[in-house]
Amino acid sequence: MTAIRVLLADDQEMVRTGFGLILSAEDGIEVVGEASTGTDAVAKARELRPDVVLMDVRMPGMDGIAATRALSADPFPPRIVVVTTFDLDEYVYGALRSGACGFLLKTAGPRLLVEAVRAAAAGDALVSPSVTVRLLSRLTEPEPARADVHATLSPRELEVVKAVARGRTNSEIAGDLFVSLSTVKTHIANIGSKLDARNRVEIAAWAWENRLVE
Repeated sequence: MTAIRVLLADDQEMVRTGFGLILSAEDGIEVVGEASTGTDAVAKARELRPDVVLMDVRMPGMDGIAATRALSADPFPPRIVVVTTFDLDEYVYGALRSGACGFLLKTAGPRLLVEAVRAAAAGDALVSPSVTVRLLSRLTEPEPARADVHATLSPRELEVVKAVARGRTNSEIAGDLFVSLSTVKTHIANIGSKLDARNRVEIAAWAWENRLVE
């Protein structure tokens, strides 16, 4: 099995060292580089072609949001997980809108750090469902309800959207709706296409903005 190649981008050397030690101890994960600024992160990501970038939000010069936006515009972008301290970094929502596939609190602990990397590499965006729901509910300002808000999605797709917004995993959604896992993945792919959402976090954000969940 090919190892998941990870780039660590954080302006604090202690954070990079700690993350590196945790990830390097895991089978199937390889830390291929480090960056201390957003500019350096973009350059090294394009040079090293990692599978996943753990991207801090606040860094000198180009910040993590701008770096995420720059990399997401590349033809074959890496999967980017924003790493942040929620109480200070209220730019997370902007980072997700810029193309990040998920996020992780710096206080989350080693298990979720590893889970974040593996989930991102597998194409999933939700690292910790409860954190996802909490952050989206706080960072998303609901838009006024629109008459056509449901028009593009089927009733079953709306069910899936609401489940994603509540932080349910694909397996949990399959169990809730009594369908196969592959059917859930197909629904999510179709929903993403209809909403022009790049990942399930953007699908969840759309649901919160349009008041499909409380």
